[in-house]
Amino acid sequence: MERDLIELIAASIAFVGTHFAMSHPLRASLVKRLGQGGFMIAYSLVSAACMAWMYFAFTGVHLPMTPLWSGFDDVSWAAASVLTLLAMVLFTGSLMGNPALPAPGAQELAMSKSANGVFAVTRHPMMWGFALWALAHIIAAPTARTLVVASAIGFLALVGAHMQDRKKKALMGGAWREWEGKTTYWPRWSQLPKAGVIPLAGGAAIWLAATYMHIPQGGWAAGIWRWVV
Repeated sequence: MERDLIELIAASIAFVGTHFAMSHPLRASLVKRLGQGGFMIAYSLVSAACMAWMYFAFTGVHLPMTPLWSGFDDVSWAAASVLTLLAMVLFTGSLMGNPALPAPGAQELAMSKSANGVFAVTRHPMMWGFALWALAHIIAAPTARTLVVASAIGFLALVGAHMQDRKKKALMGGAWREWEGKTTYWPRWSQLPKAGVIPLAGGAAIWLAATYMHIPQGGWAAGIWRWVV
């Protein structure tokens, strides 16, 4: 295995591992020592450092950028494009009115709020947005470096969401159990029409812009631009 790919694997493991460690087993002791504000600063700095390492390791991989398996065609590209669009809709909607965020009154809000918008699809729209993005890139660009990074992000998103459920249940008790009863971990795509105008339109706009940016940044067209440009 090439040294640059080994470094990318190490950076990806560090990115995932530090997230899990600081979010769960180390969180209480770090908050006690640093305070809540100090912990958030440390968490953000460690996350940013690991992400930067992963990014530079990704761009530093010099292996041939050929797919690891054959069969890639317009059907695969269309599937990846749809998954990315869904990811952007979920991500956009996740920024609007999440009752499970750690904020004053979160317990009362979780008990009283209906599962509206993208939360009717899943109680973890942001995490599923990351996971779908990762899956789309594995389908669209199955190179060694993409598989490493996308697998790390997808694993962090879905396992992290499950661990969040366990932590929130311990912290919020009955309020969280009530919110769980209204929502699901696995997406219910039949509820997507309830996402609302802003997530649907905003997600589509972000999807169009992000896929278009692959042209000047990567030198190739993504999404619908594969057939338009």
